[in-house]
Amino acid sequence: MSQPNRHAGEKLIATNKNARRLYEFLEVLEAGVVLMGSELKSLREGRVNFMDGYVRFNNDEAWLTGVHIAPYANAGMDPHDPTRERKLLLHHREIDKLQALAAQKGLTVIPVRLYFKNGRVKLEIALGKGKNVHDRRDDLKERDLNRDTARQLADYRK
Repeated sequence: MSQPNRHAGEKLIATNKNARRLYEFLEVLEAGVVLMGSELKSLREGRVNFMDGYVRFNNDEAWLTGVHIAPYANAGMDPHDPTRERKLLLHHREIDKLQALAAQKGLTVIPVRLYFKNGRVKLEIALGKGKNVHDRRDDLKERDLNRDTARQLADYRK
């Protein structure tokens, strides 16, 4: 039996490719993002960079920090600041839970992917624990081993 497509009806804007390499995800949530009009237009063009992005908590609110949304070319007189903090829309219990977990040593909340869902911009955030060098090497070894076995099986079937 096939699994239903988890991302049906969503249009992907961008993904944080380094997130899976640098962090082990413990929990994943979906959040809304408060944006300006010119930021939305820029996102439709896919002009976003997650490079140093993370989520911080202030006054029982969640804020997306360090994500660069390029200025929209036709923004007019008042373009947005590309690196401004953006408020995340989450329920209070979700914020409280994430804030308590992120306060533990070695845990952080990072943005994973940005997408349109039913005409609204959504951000997938994950509670992550940083991987050390040995974990990353183990991941590379496992991926190489899986690739080699897949090649051998393909050659065997021919």
